[in-house]
Amino acid sequence: MEKTWRWFGKKDKVTFAMLRQIGVDGIVTALYDTPNGEVWQPEAIADVKNYIEAGGLRWSVVESLPVSEAIKYGGKDRDRLIENYKVSLANLGQAGIRTVCYNFMPVIDWIRTDLEYPRSDGTSSLYFNKTRFAYFDCRILKRQGAENDYTPHELEQVDALAKTITPAEEEALVDTIIVKTQGFIHGNIREGDHNPVAIFNRLLALYKDIDRNALRNNLRYFLEQIMPVCDQYDIRMCIHPDDPPYPVLGLPRIVTGDEDIRWILDAVDNPHNGLTFCAGSLSSGAHNDVPALACKFASRTHYVHLRSTELLEDGNFLEASHLEGRGHLVEVAHIFEKENPTLPMRIDHGRLMFDDAAKGYNPGYSFYGRMYALAQIDGVLAAIRQLQ
Repeated sequence: MEKTWRWFGKKDKVTFAMLRQIGVDGIVTALYDTPNGEVWQPEAIADVKNYIEAGGLRWSVVESLPVSEAIKYGGKDRDRLIENYKVSLANLGQAGIRTVCYNFMPVIDWIRTDLEYPRSDGTSSLYFNKTRFAYFDCRILKRQGAENDYTPHELEQVDALAKTITPAEEEALVDTIIVKTQGFIHGNIREGDHNPVAIFNRLLALYKDIDRNALRNNLRYFLEQIMPVCDQYDIRMCIHPDDPPYPVLGLPRIVTGDEDIRWILDAVDNPHNGLTFCAGSLSSGAHNDVPALACKFASRTHYVHLRSTELLEDGNFLEASHLEGRGHLVEVAHIFEKENPTLPMRIDHGRLMFDDAAKGYNPGYSFYGRMYALAQIDGVLAAIRQLQ
């Protein structure tokens, strides 16, 4: 597979010289300065593409061309925003960029409650604690009906946490869940926004009448509208699984596993309607057999995220080593190398190690942690190729 790296634009502390030294071939990036819903202009696309190529690499994948909330919940601006999306796709296609990752998660993207969970070897990882998330939902957001989404045992744990959690810890929880993990990826809330909880609750209210079937139908409508542009420019759309792959905050999730993925691919049965196979997101759902899903959907996978998670008790999960955990990345890599060795692949969510924590990298996107993980997977891929 093509070794790619997520890069956050010209201000990224990770340089192309560093990436060439560790064997990266392609760049995964986006136009981070273009507001969500606006057209990606040809000049801006060309500027980023030329900058990447001048650095000796290629722009392999767009991640992401964000889908506006009004498209997801079917608001009055939906058709205008889809038209903008189509123009952006055409502009990317004309520039020769043909793989676009996106997600259809309402309001919130990937969710963690701790960005630096300490491990015994001195590194730290991203972590999801179900009790702290339930506390955020029930006691900080105060979402109506939230208690109905948790078991009596989970609510007892929330009550116990309420007796010990400090205001600073509450503030950190808000910052982690709805600011730091969201703002740097075209999020609805950015660092510096006043009263992020109020903003977040207003966003949740937009989905008051949107259930699973409505969200599915809105995704199908979106895909049907953009497929002619994808056909014209040979653009591969790659939907990212939900992270974690189950409903949260009263919101429907529609890319959670086998049945969901099959529905999406069948609903708009076009080879340009495909999957970002994120082994990490899928592995954080106990219902998912990740290698089996890789086998089943390899032919419609256009892009691969290699990371893994470890499921713990009480619904908690932790980012695992790239050679361990439920992602089974050795087996998954073997499947995709056999099916399509030209697929773009990137390492995802590396640990914080050495002085990564002092560098101010975006959560999950350390340099040394990802470099170490890339070396692990590079060795796996080399062994697979020699044994085939």
